[in-house]
Amino acid sequence: MADAVDIKAIDQQWKVLDSEYQTLEEGHKNYNNSIVEFTKLQNKCLKDITHQNYRISQLKQLIQKCVTNGEEEERLKEDLLKQMGSRRAHVREIGESLPKPNGLYLNIVLGSINATLLDNEQRFRYKEQYEMFKLVVTSVILVVSLLDLIFQSRVCDAVLHFLLVWYHCTLTIRESILVVNGSRIKGWWRTLHFLTTVLAGVMVVWPDGSSYTKFRIQFLSYICYSSFLQFLQYYYQYGCLYRLRALGERYDMDITIQGFHSWMWRGLGFLLPFLYFGYVFQFYNAYTLYNMYTQDVSCVEWQVPAVAALYFAIFLGNTLTTSLVIQQKLTGKLVVKPKMK
Repeated sequence: MADAVDIKAIDQQWKVLDSEYQTLEEGHKNYNNSIVEFTKLQNKCLKDITHQNYRISQLKQLIQKCVTNGEEEERLKEDLLKQMGSRRAHVREIGESLPKPNGLYLNIVLGSINATLLDNEQRFRYKEQYEMFKLVVTSVILVVSLLDLIFQSRVCDAVLHFLLVWYHCTLTIRESILVVNGSRIKGWWRTLHFLTTVLAGVMVVWPDGSSYTKFRIQFLSYICYSSFLQFLQYYYQYGCLYRLRALGERYDMDITIQGFHSWMWRGLGFLLPFLYFGYVFQFYNAYTLYNMYTQDVSCVEWQVPAVAALYFAIFLGNTLTTSLVIQQKLTGKLVVKPKMK
């Protein structure tokens, strides 16, 4: 016979649970009120930042028109300009913790959803996940490309091409989210990732034929080398960033990216030869495909000149950008600014 259950005991437990539910309702109400207040504070901060930047610009224009009389006024003018520059840097730091526009690319991919992460811990965790994503997928790409070299299978080729398309598409989305959340990826290095995405997409639709077969081994060799180079850059840059963040000379949301950058000056001799060899490899790919298209009458696929042009653009951008950073560093024109506290 089953044990008898006391209905009064159940009623007592229900009353306790009901009391806990009242606490839950009150907590949820406070949560919703906090969200409303939080949004108001965000909007106020954004308006105040806009006001600060606008007024600083106005005051700078007025200062430029001022005619100083004597050394004292000249010193005051220089001091004011210095203070305004410092204030603008601090305002920029404040703005990095507030929501920013997604930009055209993220609006197309994600819609109107806000991609800004709320606190520094979430941002740093997302950045670390991005670094690990690159490392893991690059490892997979290296393994697949090596297997493709050994077995010479069109199926393996297709897997590799689709893997490259997925990787570069995902990389551009993640990097765009990181930029919205304060990572400093600018200029050519962002353009490069969009170009590599297009390049991977063109390779996917390159049909079987004599031109693809002739270029296949060279392409796979390049993928193997570029994956190896990614490993070198990751471990070298990650170590550099760790040391510079500890010294307060780099921003917490800076990431490991392709190429050579001003903050990587220490240990320069180690990485540069590998980078420039990779750039020469890119030029060699473009040259091979150009010769193939202009000299081989059987080569009629549009993918050949398209891939050649993309490789040449990547080679040119990488070489010029890296060389410019080195030239600026050698002439002392490029100063790495520490993070404002």
